[in-house]
Amino acid sequence: MPLLDVQGLSRRFGGLAAVSDVSFSVEEGAIHGLIGPNGAGKTTTFNVISGFYRPTAGRVVYQGRDIGGLGTAEIARRGLVRTFQSTTLFREMTVLENVLVGRHLHAGASFLRRLFGFAAAVERDARTAAEALLAFVGLAARAGDLAGSLSHGMQRALGIAVALAAEPKLLLLDEPFTGMNPEETGTMMGLMRKVRDRGVTMLLVEHDMTAVMGLCDRITVLSFGRLLAEGDPAAIRNSPAVIEAYLGASLDAA
Repeated sequence: MPLLDVQGLSRRFGGLAAVSDVSFSVEEGAIHGLIGPNGAGKTTTFNVISGFYRPTAGRVVYQGRDIGGLGTAEIARRGLVRTFQSTTLFREMTVLENVLVGRHLHAGASFLRRLFGFAAAVERDARTAAEALLAFVGLAARAGDLAGSLSHGMQRALGIAVALAAEPKLLLLDEPFTGMNPEETGTMMGLMRKVRDRGVTMLLVEHDMTAVMGLCDRITVLSFGRLLAEGDPAAIRNSPAVIEAYLGASLDAA
């Protein structure tokens, strides 16, 4: 059974079909790419999977259960966590404090327990976990710095740490390489492989084809809201339909 199984997914906005009858599955332990030209329906698909939109038709099955229509918080509690195109950080908080915010789903201490001082052990555990995550993404030395002081690539790494703090089983990454130079891209690719080695499955929307082709085990291609092609990187790179959808541009440079 795949970890995520999208079955005949459609999402309409009035008379506009943003996604139409899309089906694909993500195997546990994989890095799976979701690509396509601008307007292909990638972000809408992400928004439906992660609970921001309800599906108009079809099913989103995660760990064998239909989660279509559940709220974003409930989906995240089940281990499906999503990041966004822009780095969503509290820039005026420290690097460590940002990761602690990501721990709130698993902290397990109510407001009253915190108020009366019964949550000290929970807070210590959360801090220990957050510090370990910063070490994992290479930011331990910046724990006390403001998040807004980090470089773009470091902010992206911090975003990964914040997402991992919620203990995902499946991590949805929306354009994680946007705005990165080649060195930052290479560092982020290495970090994603480490995340996969931790047992986290990943589904990513991305336009950087160098990263997609070098990172993903399997790739799903959308065009005009419909499934265009699916396969391993070699099959996608050589697909005439995919090449045509990208207007003949080299996929390695798209």
